[in-house]
Amino acid sequence: MSIVVTGATGQLGRLTVEALLRRGVGASAIVATGRDIAGIEDLAERGVVVRRADFADPDSLAAAFAGAEKLLLVSTTSVDERLANHRRAIDAALAAGVSLVAYTSMAHADTATTILAATHRATEEYLRERDVPSVLLRNSWYLENYTAQLPLVLRQGAVLGAAGGGRVSAAARADYAEAAAVVLTTEGHLGAAYELGGDEAFTLAEFAEAVSAATGRQIPYTDLPARKLAEALTAAGLPAELAHVLADADLGLGRGELFTGSGDLGRLIGRPTTSLADAIADALR
Repeated sequence: MSIVVTGATGQLGRLTVEALLRRGVGASAIVATGRDIAGIEDLAERGVVVRRADFADPDSLAAAFAGAEKLLLVSTTSVDERLANHRRAIDAALAAGVSLVAYTSMAHADTATTILAATHRATEEYLRERDVPSVLLRNSWYLENYTAQLPLVLRQGAVLGAAGGGRVSAAARADYAEAAAVVLTTEGHLGAAYELGGDEAFTLAEFAEAVSAATGRQIPYTDLPARKLAEALTAAGLPAELAHVLADADLGLGRGELFTGSGDLGRLIGRPTTSLADAIADALR
């Protein structure tokens, strides 16, 4: 029996495989999957089982999940195709007889009103409809969502957003991955819904202040209407559809939908979560 990680070709999935290895799970007991496995051939060289899993291809999912005891279902990126992809993966997991599906959902997916939250909520509902033994890892935003913007922020001399004074409980991908590895390797998580986020929530104005402190430049936060933010993101090179989704997510941030004071993430990983200041410092090195 094995632990299957979907999306191991992506950042969160790959980090979870590494976290499982650090926790002492034997490489041969981990199945790393992805649509294009060329990017994870190095894991195979380390003894991890590597299998192709295309969410649009049920036969590939059946083969990839064969013999699985537990499954980490990392949510797919395409919003339009996400629910159909997730349903196929959940059906394949049930057919494989898994004892636990850990799903990387979104903070407050049961009540949040953003475009992104709707697909996560529908996936959670499908898990319940199919009576899948599961645990929900409701992740807030990644710190990397912000640190990856630093080159653009420094070029334009401002942090742009549409979140007003909303606070976001962003955490590092590695922290979320470690939490997933804990849930997959310890008992007592069946049926839980963890609201996961960083210990120190911040506003986008506070993010701008942290960037200013780290760079020695005065970087203000400019709050925009969502439409204007989407236009700015498109002008920066993002596809229009993605820009619209991200601007909508900022509105949700402003409503408190990406904030959590649960402390679940820190408790699961047994340490403080990565701070915004440390994440910015690492990104600027």
